[in-house]
Amino acid sequence: MNRVPLAERMRPQKLTEVLGQEDIIGDGKILTEIVKNGEPVNLIFWGPPGTGKTTLARILAREFKADFVEISAVTAGKKDVEEVVSRAKVNWNLKTRTILFVDEIHRFNKAQQDAFLPHVESGLIILIGATTENPSFEVISPLLSRSRVVVVSLLSKDAILEVLKRALKAEKATKRVTKRALELLAELSGGDARSALGDLELALSLAEKIDEKVVLEAAGKKVPGYDKKGDKHYDTISAFIKSMRGNDVDAALYYLARMVQAGEDPKFIARRMVIFASEDIGLAGNGALSLATACFQAVERVGMPESGLILAHVVVALTKSKKSRATTDAWYEALDLAKKTPNEPVPTWLRNAPTKLMKDLGYGAGQKWEAGFHLDKNYLPDSIKNEKIFGE
Repeated sequence: MNRVPLAERMRPQKLTEVLGQEDIIGDGKILTEIVKNGEPVNLIFWGPPGTGKTTLARILAREFKADFVEISAVTAGKKDVEEVVSRAKVNWNLKTRTILFVDEIHRFNKAQQDAFLPHVESGLIILIGATTENPSFEVISPLLSRSRVVVVSLLSKDAILEVLKRALKAEKATKRVTKRALELLAELSGGDARSALGDLELALSLAEKIDEKVVLEAAGKKVPGYDKKGDKHYDTISAFIKSMRGNDVDAALYYLARMVQAGEDPKFIARRMVIFASEDIGLAGNGALSLATACFQAVERVGMPESGLILAHVVVALTKSKKSRATTDAWYEALDLAKKTPNEPVPTWLRNAPTKLMKDLGYGAGQKWEAGFHLDKNYLPDSIKNEKIFGE
């Protein structure tokens, strides 16, 4: 029995063996060009789990014949950093480059990241960091400015299928897995090659013939890759709002379903729909705000899973509604104008006149307390009396 996991045994050894990363590998692509130039650079690999960030770092180190030091920000401490620096100094004297790979670099705090900075600046260490979080928020600016951020993508279903086929060939087990079972493994992987290979390895140990039933048993219940405070949270809610804005009912319902399945707070979704009703529908459908508000109240009182029906009902209604941003645009125009002219005096005739002196000075002159009363005068301050805020 091989104690090394299948995913580790199948790890690519060259860039040309890496699948599903055509945006960064190939003629004219960043990683291929870096290797071709023969000069390593500091890199931050940003992407989901199981997409090959560690593999790419190891391949680059091998290409540059560098000493590869790998640490995890989850477990590494100050002593580990000091040992890496000492090792790099020895390598420097031996004219050998040191590539330090920091997995989950976002887990290092500012002080820990600062500790690497002088050694990265001097060239003593070539830093390659890997993160599943947006480096703009998680990596300190000085390190970020000295590194190239490389986005590593989720693997497509076709790429995962090819990974699985390679593994089956290597294990001499191609005939043990049905075509549909192989497709199901790819579908359940969520673009994560490591997960797909782990499921395949377990399935192969469970039965001689691998069909859909065995795959489902091996894979178990997959938890959607959705972090309520991470990029997927913001990406999904963004796609949801833009789908409603673009009148695409199918897409809006799909992103709603993804959020609900991932355990998103339904009140958060409903709140965004309330905002959307005024921001994007506005005067084109004055009943939209009332409907969205009723949705929020219903979700709050009914709870899940039934609230999914309520959310879906209102999502369809909002998506199919006519859209108008007239009030939204006017509001931002008003905010901008108020910011530029915060101290402009209110026209005298519009001012409050609680005393006789004020009335004698013309405060509130000509005003009548009756519905719809209008004087043919400028209501805006004199300096901006010709400004037009609401354009519809």
